[in-house]
Amino acid sequence: MGTATVRACTGCPSLHEDLDSREIIVHGPPLSALEDVAQLQHLSTGEVAVVVPRELLVDYAPRDATRAARIIDLDEFENLFRTFKYTAWRLEARRRYASDETTDTYRQFMESGSAQWDFDDPYCAMIRSQTEQGKRVERVRITDEPPTPGQLYLLDNAKRNAALGEGIKNLRRVEAVRLGLPEEDFWIFDSRLVARLIFDSDDQLVDVELITGPAEVVCCSLVRDAAWHHAVPHEMFTSEVNGHN
Repeated sequence: MGTATVRACTGCPSLHEDLDSREIIVHGPPLSALEDVAQLQHLSTGEVAVVVPRELLVDYAPRDATRAARIIDLDEFENLFRTFKYTAWRLEARRRYASDETTDTYRQFMESGSAQWDFDDPYCAMIRSQTEQGKRVERVRITDEPPTPGQLYLLDNAKRNAALGEGIKNLRRVEAVRLGLPEEDFWIFDSRLVARLIFDSDDQLVDVELITGPAEVVCCSLVRDAAWHHAVPHEMFTSEVNGHN
């Protein structure tokens, strides 16, 4: 057996990994209650049942560092908005989105400070149909100080999101850094799967990575909870920004 490295904690129970065989080694308190042991199936002579908290396996079990990303196309990504059952939540962390800057609404905003939003395009119809069923669609947008032109554009865009039934909040980047939030964009659907948005150096969306691993989904959910708790409603944030202009 090769050297085993502690991957959880130095206490008990704990998980280790055999570096040669990649086998997982568990040590912890044995299951001692005879009535509980009697209920176990396939427990052979000489074997001992070990009690391991579920969170230990989720948070600390060794994972393949070279996990292959599952990249989905935009049609499959769009379908996630049609098929989620309860919640869709997004973190928006970028300073600009190149695709926004090609739109007529962006031109309007740059010229006049506001845009004429279409409330009946296919995306709007899809989101409105979901929120009208009681499903939640929410976002937190991380915003610099002062906000970038693209972030100001999205502040104006928030009134359209809100009209569709979305919950929109903003969080100042300094606060996001203090909280240790990642500088990446992702959607969480039903606290079950994550769609990570991958951008190139020109701020163009190039790929969507689908993540279903429980540990990674939990990490993104923790980010969601912290961001939503500390962010402020977009109306309040817009008032603060306008008050400093």
